[in-house]
Amino acid sequence: MSVLEDWMKAACLELGLERGDIDRDLVLDLARDVAHGVARPGAPLTAYLLGLAVGRGVPARDAAARLTELAEGWEAAAPEPAPSVAGSDAVSSAPEAAHPAFDAVPGQAPPPVLDEV
Repeated sequence: MSVLEDWMKAACLELGLERGDIDRDLVLDLARDVAHGVARPGAPLTAYLLGLAVGRGVPARDAAARLTELAEGWEAAAPEPAPSVAGSDAVSSAPEAAHPAFDAVPGQAPPPVLDEV
């Protein structure tokens, strides 16, 4: 048995859930789609939102399909960043823009950005 499956069983037991009621692959596929189509931190948040929706009676497959569709079209729907001007001293407030490697190392915060004087 895998570590993930052991974790799933323990978490379900802790929360009083039936393991057979949880579609692990559905949640992992949704998380992957959001992580790649929107932003990595969006994956756990979206999984939580999926759980809230299911708790309110929305069928899991329906909710996941709607969220996956939203994530797949997100880049096309997201506003374009303002073009940078050559020689500009403007610094983006988005850590991902200021530090492209920010998303490459999970759990690692980007270095602080200091305003140049």
